[in-house]
Amino acid sequence: MGRDQIAHVLSHATSQMFHTGTPIFHEGDEAERFFMLLDGYIRVARTTADGHQVILLHVPPGQLFGIAKALGRTTYPATATAAEDCVVLCWQTRLWDSFVETLPGFGTASYRTTGERMSEMQNTILAMATQHVEQRVAASLLRLVQHGGKKVGDAVEIAFPITRQNISEMTGTTLHTVSRLLSAWEREGVVDSRRKRIRVLDPHRLLVLSGA
Repeated sequence: MGRDQIAHVLSHATSQMFHTGTPIFHEGDEAERFFMLLDGYIRVARTTADGHQVILLHVPPGQLFGIAKALGRTTYPATATAAEDCVVLCWQTRLWDSFVETLPGFGTASYRTTGERMSEMQNTILAMATQHVEQRVAASLLRLVQHGGKKVGDAVEIAFPITRQNISEMTGTTLHTVSRLLSAWEREGVVDSRRKRIRVLDPHRLLVLSGA
């Protein structure tokens, strides 16, 4: 989009900060707003019929989220929570159609984002159905590194806080299993896990463990 178009979009936005662990919206809420993440990371999760939480994806800075309108929905399909302190821009959902109709660049970017999210969630579901637990956990760590990794010495650290419970909710397994795998991989020099921070010390070994 051109500068005037960007200025037009921003003129309708408000900014807001959410502290770590704060829900931005809940699954089933009326989708009154949509958002763009400026800083931080967003964790997106759904609750199963038996009450278990499943983490679907993490949204990095610079992306739209809460775009229920793009899915033809009037409610949010999942819960979005600040994985760390976040700054977001917010728009009223009633502006969505006019942005899409008058700003081709906005429409192209938003629907591309929707396609990428759907693909990522499908890959998660496929992994749960076809991969062994060790492969699922390794693959999930690799995705986190790819979407939100930063170099720390010779290692790559996931850029936002992530717990073993979070990983279990991403991979459809138990906290005990995740703890056992990470402890074994720490002894083998594959990862380093402490204080809600995970560093990958040997990405190639993790790739092999994922079965990719």
